Amino acid sequence: MYTPERSHITPTRRRYQDAAETGLQLDSRRAPTGASETIAYAFVKVLRFTADTFFAKRYGNRAVVLETVAAVPGMVGGALQHLTCLRRMSDDRGWIYTLLDEAENERMHLMTFMEIACPSRLERTLVFMVQGIFYNSFFLLYLFSPKTAHRVVGYFEEEAVVSYTRYLEQIDAGLVENIPAPRIAIDYWQLAPDARLRDVVLAVRADEALHRDVNHQFADHLAGMMPGPVSDDPRHTDIVDGPTVH
Repeated sequence: MYTPERSHITPTRRRYQDAAETGLQLDSRRAPTGASETIAYAFVKVLRFTADTFFAKRYGNRAVVLETVAAVPGMVGGALQHLTCLRRMSDDRGWIYTLLDEAENERMHLMTFMEIACPSRLERTLVFMVQGIFYNSFFLLYLFSPKTAHRVVGYFEEEAVVSYTRYLEQIDAGLVENIPAPRIAIDYWQLAPDARLRDVVLAVRADEALHRDVNHQFADHLAGMMPGPVSDDPRHTDIVDGPTVH
């Protein structure tokens, strides 16, 4: 159970800004090009179908399980980029911080939804199995093709934005109770004291849209394409001459 006195989120907390403030395009989609991107896209679509089948419209429970997986790529990528920079004795140009911040942010999504939904024993077992498989698979993918790994995350986050949009639709339609926001969410995103579940989902969706854009542009950089700035968010780097994993 979260209590402010036991919290360690202060160094990483953030202020929620809506899409109009940040310029994020919530409906942005990246069409796959080439074999590796097509495979990455198909893989994510299979995950989407599986999640839709298993969780249906239980979006709170869905978030608990999927956020345990979503927090893996940033940690894997950040660790491997860190080791690469140590071997090369080179600067990371902000990549490591950005990836580790993503992992921390996804973990805070999990901590938030743990206050909203209570995962069943089956779902906890599923987390144990899926996380182990996904961590090792993503680690190997990042070693051999970091570009594809970031593209997978970009597509994964596209689907996350869709899921949270549907969650909002359920709340707005009165099918999901718009309960008071958990204290951990109010503290982390610096929401209003009277914030509700809808405000939390808006904040989480904005985070996922940012991660989507960051990872697609990381993949673009690794593919040798000319990227634009990741976002106006000062926590995240513009992608210029970042490291790669070899």
